[in-house]
Amino acid sequence: MNDIKKIMVALGYSEYAEGIFNYSIKVAKGFDADLLVVNIINTRDVSAVETITSMGYEVDGEQYVKGIREEHEDRLKKMIKAGAYPEEKIKSLIKVGHPVDELLKIIVKESIDMVVMGIKGRTDLEQIFVGSVAEKLFHRSPVPIVSYRNKKIAERLRKRIQIK
Repeated sequence: MNDIKKIMVALGYSEYAEGIFNYSIKVAKGFDADLLVVNIINTRDVSAVETITSMGYEVDGEQYVKGIREEHEDRLKKMIKAGAYPEEKIKSLIKVGHPVDELLKIIVKESIDMVVMGIKGRTDLEQIFVGSVAEKLFHRSPVPIVSYRNKKIAERLRKRIQIK
C-alpha cells in the first residue's frame, strides 16, 4: 500500500461533522498524516439566494457566502481545539462550487492520498432527487475513500440487512 501522507476530510457541516472530523483524526494518527479539511459551499445554494434577491428580498449572495464561511471557520476552530491532533498538521479550505467537481479537483491539486467523509450531508429526500456527493465521489475518486458512520447511521444500516 502507498504511504498515506495527506488526508482530505470532506465536511458538509451537518450534524455529523464533528464525528467525521474526530474519526479523520484517528485515521490520520495511524498514518501520521496531514489533514486538509475541505468544505464546499454548493453553487446551487448560492444561486437560490441570488434568485430570492432578484425577487426584491433583502438577501445577498456574497453576504450568504461570507456568513457560511465564517460559521464554518468558527466551528472548525472549535473542533480543532477539542481534537487531539497537532494544529500545524491541519489546514482548511472553503470553496464555492459544485461539491463533487470541486472535491475531485482538490484531490488532484493537493496530492491527496485518502479521503474521509460521511455518507450523510443532506436529507434522504434530497439524496433521492440530486444524489449523494459521497456516492458520486466513490465512483470517481482516484484515491481511497474511508466512509464514516456514526452509531445511529450504522444501526439503521444494520437493520436493513436481512440475515437468514
